[in-house]
Amino acid sequence: MSSDASRPAITTPPPGKYEFLVVVPDKPGAQPKRLEVRPKHFEGLTDLVDKGIFKVGGATLHDVPEGTDAAKWSFHGSTIVMVAESVEECKEILRKDIYSTSGVWDVDNAQIWPIPIESRKALRKIG
Repeated sequence: MSSDASRPAITTPPPGKYEFLVVVPDKPGAQPKRLEVRPKHFEGLTDLVDKGIFKVGGATLHDVPEGTDAAKWSFHGSTIVMVAESVEECKEILRKDIYSTSGVWDVDNAQIWPIPIESRKALRKIG
C-alpha cells in the first residue's frame, strides 16, 4: 500500500461550503471560440484550483475522441466538481470564467447539484 505522502489529499469542504456537481453546456457553434480562449481558461483555473474551489473538471464531448488533438474533438460543454456555499455562488464563479465572458458556456442552462462525496470515508478507512 502506498504511503499517505504519495496519495492525493482527501479533503472535505470547509464549514458552510458544499461540493457541487456542475454540468454546463456550450452554446451552439461555440467550438471555435472555445479553442481560441482555452489557454486563458486554463490560466484562470490555477487560482480556483489552488483555493480548493475547483476540485476536478473537464470537457464533456459528444463522442469518444480519436486522439489527443482537442481541435478535432466534438465539445458539448464542461463538468466540474466545485466547492461553494450555494448554486447561486457556483453560477457567479462560472460567469467570471473566460468561457462565459467570451460566449462559450451557457451558464443559464447549467445543471448544478449538491453532492455529498462518500468515497472519502472509504478512502480514509483504507489509508
